[in-house]
This record gives sequence, structure tokens and C-alpha cells, in this order.
Amino acid sequence: MRYLPLTDTDRSEMLAKIGAKSIDDLFVDVPAVAQLDGPIRDLPMHASEMAVERHMKARAAKNLAAGDAPFFLGAGAYRHHVPASVDTVIQRGEFLTAYTPYQPEIAQGTLQMLFEFQTQVARLYGCAVANASLYDGSTACWEAVAMATRVTKRNRAVLSGALHPHYAQVVKTMAQFTGDEIADSAPAIAPEADLDGLIARIDEDTACVVVQYPDILGRISDLSKVAEAAHEKGALLVAVNTEPVALGAIRSPGEMGADIVVGEGQSIGVGLQFGGPYLGLFAVRDPKHVRQMPGRLCGETTDAEGRRGFVLTLSTREQHIRREKATSNICTNSGLCALAFNVHMTLLGEKGLRELAAENHRLACLAADRLAQVPGVEVLNSSFFNEFTLMLGGKPAREIVRDLADRGVLGGVSLGRLYPGVEALEHALLVAVTEMTTEEDIETLATELEALVKETV
Repeated sequence: MRYLPLTDTDRSEMLAKIGAKSIDDLFVDVPAVAQLDGPIRDLPMHASEMAVERHMKARAAKNLAAGDAPFFLGAGAYRHHVPASVDTVIQRGEFLTAYTPYQPEIAQGTLQMLFEFQTQVARLYGCAVANASLYDGSTACWEAVAMATRVTKRNRAVLSGALHPHYAQVVKTMAQFTGDEIADSAPAIAPEADLDGLIARIDEDTACVVVQYPDILGRISDLSKVAEAAHEKGALLVAVNTEPVALGAIRSPGEMGADIVVGEGQSIGVGLQFGGPYLGLFAVRDPKHVRQMPGRLCGETTDAEGRRGFVLTLSTREQHIRREKATSNICTNSGLCALAFNVHMTLLGEKGLRELAAENHRLACLAADRLAQVPGVEVLNSSFFNEFTLMLGGKPAREIVRDLADRGVLGGVSLGRLYPGVEALEHALLVAVTEMTTEEDIETLATELEALVKETV
């Protein structure tokens, strides 16, 4: 029997207090298509623990794991090698926590790690100050938009069409509750991003322009022109990076004038993990904006005896100050993932990061050159780091991806799946290559892709 501490009277009183007629009123924002109208079909109402374990193991055995096949998936989550020493260090007692420490006198290890983590992120992004992490890249993107509206006192955000659609959707979802105007569009299918078109959408009401670097199609653009145009209109430039390894090879967004740089840190120290938990990175170029940053910031200080120590400082979230004065309702952080990032980055060092980035790019160039030789396949990009877009003839890319999986190859991400209904993207396949990709994997993808494309032509 389940323990249900609340009575029907308790529930009725709580619903009346918030003005809801029934519990169903709490789910009105969930689309009807996503709601169940009863128990999940084809599942028994109860089963023994052993029966459930057997059933779930049998289901899991049908998966094609990332390490069991040539793997070319990316689109914001990347398969990189994580040294075994990372897991060893993050499980040490002085570090092992997923949360922000509230008692600095007994959490110096975690706080020192966060201080060093902030330094790493700030240097990686070309910024002055970074916070102690957020949930993931998409929520960090929204927090950047919210921060820009506070700084500029405006409420319109212009999203690049080449921003990851999941990030754009998070921004639009959150904006429903703040009243901010979100202007977005679909990506232009071209070798280079349409920066002139993006700049033309900036006006005097724009709080920020949000761009991705490299973008969702893998293209790399010089953001200086966009930054200059945004600043002329009094807006901020928000740059989103979903592949931090790329910044070992290309200019940082801060160097090109981005005011707020955010992104996903999963590539460094954090495995794919079925989609989470991941790691949101957040930094600002100008120190004057530090008090408008969300989340928490770790600072260096000295104790009563003059010894070096670390504390949380400039806390601007609702658990530290009055809720109505908080910059964010982010109420914890990805502390353990931030530690993994910190340890992996420390092991790499600047030289190691640059070498890792160079190897990623070398293999990606090999893959692009080989796949371009497949009849009916065209590489869209004129620039890329370790991810690029293929335009396929014949079947839509979504079907090609499924066929490749049936042949034991995880061949990429269909942009038609990310942008349902956008006809121009139905034949676009996003391919990611990392140091975990072998030259044999590339040849296997090319061979299988050639066979599938040939079948449909």
C-alpha cells in the first residue's frame, strides 16, 4: 500500500488556495497529445521486482550502444574519450556532491574546484567572469536571454535560425511566463550562415541577439559583424557553444565581441549518459554585468588567520535572497558534472585541448572528403570543426538514418527530425566526428551510405 499523507480535504484546500478547480488544471500547459487518458497500454498493472528487471534488461538489449557501432551522432551531445582518472577523482569524499555547498567551512574542496572551474570556462569563452555552472546548455541559453532583458530593459530576443531548435524551444517555453517576445526562424540551407539576414532583424527594441557557434549545421562564422550591429542598436550578443572542444581550435566568442557566452559542457569530462545530467556553462565579457548573472559565483578570500579560502559570493538566486529580487530561480547546479569538466580540463591543459581539437578536425576533414565522394551526397559546409551537414539524394535523411542503424551504423542526426515540417531540411544529415571515430568507421559509413543512396536513386 502506498503512503499518501494528504487527505482529500488537504488536497481540496491546496487547490482552492491556488485557484485551481482540480488537479487536472495543473497540467493545462501540457499538450493534449502528450497526456495519457488512462494507464499505459500493454503493461501489467503490477509485477514482481525480478520480472521487471528481466523485462527491462531484455528491452535494453535491443539498443545499439554508442560504443558498439560506428558512431556519428552529435547535434549538441558528443562522444569524447573521458579518462578513467576523471571518475576516480570525482568520487573522492572531499568532492562527491551534485549540489552547491552551503557550509563553506566544510566544503573547501568543492569550492576550490568551482573557483578553478570558473577560471577555465572564462578563459575558454574569452570572458571576464563565469559562474559555477547551470543545468545544461539550453537552460543557460534562456538564462542569458533573461539576463539581457534585465540589462537592457527591453523584452525582445532575436534568435538566429541556426540556433539549435531545442535551445530555441526552451527559450520560447520560458518566455511564455515572462512576456518576452522571441523572434526566431528556420536555418538557411547554405554553405555560410546568413548573418546579413540576422542583422536586418535587429531593431531598437531588441534586448539580445542569440547565435550558435559553430551553428546547428556545423558552420563557423565570424561573430564580430553581428556583435557590432547589435551594439549599435543597444542590444547584447549572446553566443551559444554546444561543443567546447571546438574552442581549442577556433577563436572564442568573447574575443569577437559576444557579451554573454553560454553553452553545453558535456563534451569535456561528462559522458553521453542517455541525455543527462549535463552541464550548463555561463560567462560574461564585461565585469559590470556580473551582478545580473544567474546562479552562483565562487570567490577567493582569506580566513581569520589569513589563510586562503573559498566562499560563495554575489549570490543572486532565490535561495540566497528575496525571491522577487533574484536574477534566477535556478536552485542548484550540476556540481558533480562541473567537477568532471574541471578534472578533465586540468588533465588536458591548454596544449592537450588544442591537440584534441586538432585531431577532431583532422578526422572530420577525412570524413567530409570521403563522404563527398559518395554519388548523390554533397557536403553543404564551406567551414566546420568536427560536425558538418550532408545533403542526400533519394530518401529523406530520417529514413536513411534508420536504415543505417539497421546495418549497425549510427550515421548522424536527421535535420528533418529536428525541424519537422521544414521541407528543405528533409534530406539534410548532420554528421559529427570526434577522436573516438576511426578511419575504419568513416569508411564503413561511406560504404553503407553509398549502398543506401544507390538503392533510392
